[in-house]
Amino acid sequence: MTMENNKPYALVFGIAIYDIFGFSYATYRPYDSNPGKVKVSCGGVCRNIAENMSLVGTNTQFISILGDDEKGKDILRQAEKVGLDMSNTLIVHGGSTPTYMAILDENGEMVSAVVDTKLANEFSKEALSERASIIENAEYMFLGADNPPFIEHIVTTYQGKTKFVLDPVSAAKAARIKHLLHYFHTVKPNRHEAEVLCGFEVKTHEDARKAGAYLRGLGVQNVFISLDVDGVYYNDGKEEGIIKANALEVINVTGAGDAFVAGIGAGYMANKSTVEIVKYAIAMSNITIAHEETINPNMAADLVEAYVREAQWQCTTFE
Repeated sequence: MTMENNKPYALVFGIAIYDIFGFSYATYRPYDSNPGKVKVSCGGVCRNIAENMSLVGTNTQFISILGDDEKGKDILRQAEKVGLDMSNTLIVHGGSTPTYMAILDENGEMVSAVVDTKLANEFSKEALSERASIIENAEYMFLGADNPPFIEHIVTTYQGKTKFVLDPVSAAKAARIKHLLHYFHTVKPNRHEAEVLCGFEVKTHEDARKAGAYLRGLGVQNVFISLDVDGVYYNDGKEEGIIKANALEVINVTGAGDAFVAGIGAGYMANKSTVEIVKYAIAMSNITIAHEETINPNMAADLVEAYVREAQWQCTTFE
């Protein structure tokens, strides 16, 4: 197993997915060939987090599992293009790279989809142990909530060797991993995921504070909760508050959460303060939703820093 130079790095572990979308030009007709266009892209929450971190200059390793097919090669080429180190990814000979294929009607609504992620189950504990030094030498390890038994193996085996950051991904997945929260240095749920993790509603600012206190009480050091249009709640035990940026044009909200988590990682690796991290992460998220792609191809550190300087921030602090 290799590491890119001796520079400090963040590690992301999770599924990379090859996305295929078919868009119908006219009224969608089932059981028939529909004229339209087909678009392919590289996706997966963890892969998106890793790419965003690389785009803003954060030294990032991404460990995943791919087949040796053209889809897998496309994902590796994209990683190389953005400077993302996937050299420790497991490549399975004859395997089918995880793929998501969706058909959308003339209104952009999904009418059918096929998901093929069977290969992800072939990432064994033995394969992970071969990459132990990569995990132990990482400053932070970012994880999604997919495959809770395997996540449990990771956090229990490498507890104290690195700092774990959790993106719950969805409320349904959050429910399956809440028993592991005390292993995580950082947790970044949205409002709905926080409700599942905490067991109570998170509607008001006071609810968010209650959720922050609850999660920290479990042993989580840093809590970031996305409150949608109400901003982001943060609590690191010393500083607590809510930060919101000025309104902006929204084109595509897909990928906003991935970019936010990447902003946390970039902020950690740059030794920013908690408030600076929140602003940086919000900036990355807002830059993402202002573009039609899930990952804004223009994402760069200079762009994010300019956004942080120029945005109108609404900051509420709690004593």
